[in-house]
Amino acid sequence: MAGSIHTSPDLDALARHLREQEKKVREQEKKVREQEKKAILIFAYNGTGKTRLSMAFKDLGKKDESRDTLYFNAFTEDLFSWDNDLENDSERMLRMNTASHFFSGLAELEMESRIRSFLNRYADFNFDIDYEAARIRFWREMQENADGEEEPVLIKISRGEENIFIWCFFLAVAQLALDGQEAYDWVRFIYIDDPISSLDENNAIAVAAHLAQLIKGQDRIKVVISSHHTLFFNVVCNEMKKTAQRYFLSHDSDGYHLRNTNDTPRFYHVAMLKELYEVAKSGNLYTYHFTILRSIMEKTATFHGFNNIGEIIKSKSDDQDGTLHYRYVQLLSHGNYSLFEPVEMMEENKQIFRKILYDFMNNYRFNPELFPGSDTLEVIT
Repeated sequence: MAGSIHTSPDLDALARHLREQEKKVREQEKKVREQEKKAILIFAYNGTGKTRLSMAFKDLGKKDESRDTLYFNAFTEDLFSWDNDLENDSERMLRMNTASHFFSGLAELEMESRIRSFLNRYADFNFDIDYEAARIRFWREMQENADGEEEPVLIKISRGEENIFIWCFFLAVAQLALDGQEAYDWVRFIYIDDPISSLDENNAIAVAAHLAQLIKGQDRIKVVISSHHTLFFNVVCNEMKKTAQRYFLSHDSDGYHLRNTNDTPRFYHVAMLKELYEVAKSGNLYTYHFTILRSIMEKTATFHGFNNIGEIIKSKSDDQDGTLHYRYVQLLSHGNYSLFEPVEMMEENKQIFRKILYDFMNNYRFNPELFPGSDTLEVIT
């Protein structure tokens, strides 16, 4: 029932519940095919148990040598490790743990071209894969060697670029499963937990929208996505309004609580607001947080019947501080932000951000019951 809360005593029980949800949806599909739900979307804060839930879900699908879940989480990233060539300091490469089934049969599937089709959306470096040696090399430039032949100038990519590459590697494998490639006909579920651990606003939108399009374009496999990244989750929800079940996961001494939020309009904006409140208190404020605040304010202005966010920032027409704050939001919520170099706000802008946020939260109170297990929000000045 929409708005209901399911409580499980542990993560294994919760994983079984998610699988049962998929079974119920398949039964409903026989009656109402056009209402098919292709994905389960779960929002949860860090420390709730998202990664452990993804592993419990995966383990339930394993029997002897058979399995049914292709998954992406922190363990997937650990399948890749750097060999920095400490002896010669020249042949730096990313090693693949080919003992994992994740890499089974990829050498015959032209993975480089499949990965590049995704990677070119986000990065400007090149790579090649040596499957026999289980290594990946990276470069941006070519140079002429002693024999007059062109060869790559090998580099070690940054941690952010490495995360993007591994994500695109996974997407290429997932695409094979979604397309029904024979080597992946065992995949019944795809479980994705926090695809990118640190995304700026622009790239969160790009990755989320791209992932949603991949899922919506197929009918074979059910997908579970869990994330603590509010903007990423927001975009996926918007892209999959009619094709996904949406939940909020929390944890306390009574167990794990899975709240159905399908009929709770823009519930994820409440989660976004809570995150802004937390980073404002901690001081870890970046320029893209103004963009998230603007998005929340726009939804609030529309709900309350105002024409624009200026009318909810200014208390009256001659409110000079409100006029100034409106201009700040307008100015600082626009801009191009780097995926690998998010820009921290200057201290002056942090103070202005806090003032705008706290005034907004005082003027437009949100129901504290929408924050299971947390105390009532109090604006700190």
